[in-house]
Amino acid sequence: MATEKVTIPDFGDVQEITVVDVYVSPGDKVEVEDPLIALESEKAVMDIPSTAAGIVKEVYLKEEDEVGSGDAIVLLETSEEESSEEESAGEESAGKEEKPRQQKEETEKEVQPQKAEKKETAGEKTEKHQKPDEQEQQPEEAEPGEYHATPSVRAYAREQDVELANLTGTGPKGRILKEDVDKFQKGGRKKATAEIPSDTFQPKPLEDFSKYGETEEIALGRIKKISGPQLLRSWVTIPHVTHFDEADVTDLEAFRQRMNAESEEEGMRYSALVFIIKAVVATLKAFPAVNSSLVPGGASLIYKYFYNIGIAVDTPDGLMVPVIRNAEKKGIREIAAELKKLSGAAREGKLGIPDMQGASFTISSLGGIGGTGFAPIVNAPQVAILGLSRNYKKPVWHEEQQVFRPRLTLPFSLSYDHRVIDGAEAARFCRALSRSIEDLRRAL
Repeated sequence: MATEKVTIPDFGDVQEITVVDVYVSPGDKVEVEDPLIALESEKAVMDIPSTAAGIVKEVYLKEEDEVGSGDAIVLLETSEEESSEEESAGEESAGKEEKPRQQKEETEKEVQPQKAEKKETAGEKTEKHQKPDEQEQQPEEAEPGEYHATPSVRAYAREQDVELANLTGTGPKGRILKEDVDKFQKGGRKKATAEIPSDTFQPKPLEDFSKYGETEEIALGRIKKISGPQLLRSWVTIPHVTHFDEADVTDLEAFRQRMNAESEEEGMRYSALVFIIKAVVATLKAFPAVNSSLVPGGASLIYKYFYNIGIAVDTPDGLMVPVIRNAEKKGIREIAAELKKLSGAAREGKLGIPDMQGASFTISSLGGIGGTGFAPIVNAPQVAILGLSRNYKKPVWHEEQQVFRPRLTLPFSLSYDHRVIDGAEAARFCRALSRSIEDLRRAL
């Protein structure tokens, strides 16, 4: 009987991927592209589809498992000749018993060594850092040396400079929670550079609103549930300042419309965002601190000489941020095609985790919806984010002609980490960006 092992695809440099849902069980029948499991990595959650059709013989993963590229998900029996199974059952029974056993042993050899090594290393750390009484208090459900924690908790622990090996998880099956990190901090055992009150992430219980009228509780979507803690951490840990400015885009809009008219037969369309991306890249090159990241502890910056621009996309499931990589090396046409492809994939829920990684700077545009200005939240470890609002016309006084003329104006804002960028530098950045948008030759 033919079998096929379905594995986790290559996710590049992703270090922490957690299984958050397992959709199948042994005996289930699956078709090609049917979802098998859901994986979480920082802000992204994605389903992993089956690459073949068949019957699930074995499921190698469970919820909360940490996995990597190439790890086995399920073993499928791919033969469709179900009737022949009964006829040959007697002759093949011994072989069938032996074959899954061998496959299971082979799979365990492939999957387990990395986890075993990880457990051993974690155990050494635990033995080194924990006191005897702390080891005794470890929940019975958790195996010694295992770090049961989601990627969001791991990231939070890193921000607080806390070793997971020093913590005792109080969650289900010994999982380490944010409350455990806060409790450890409050105990004074290992203080972070910038201490955050332990009750910062502790929401107050809600009152019973039903006594005032009819209510309904609606679950948040996955994307919002995952991005929420990241947004909260960024807002609490980054001293935000927002600078507001505007650019005259009258000439840019006229140029864009000419480009669209010339490309109409080819089906190519250029949004204003395509040209603004080029202007942003040119301005980031002149202000490298805006394209940097602050090293934990605040002693130094990492300048990034690549320009991967994250574009916030509104989707039915929530906000997603695909990344246009190496935008400095791409022309207007190439950026337009990639922006269309990524935005479509985001709205259809087909973005992969690598599509949302590696951004050095983010643009959030509400131009298609409206508003005169807003202050977006910086997405750590980035140090700034650009917010674009809706174009509007306003009268502008021309000194030479002594007359008011209508000009199309783009309001925008720059939210930034005040530890890295001061107000004067932010103002100069916005003025330079405005000039590049008004005269695209500066960017090109």
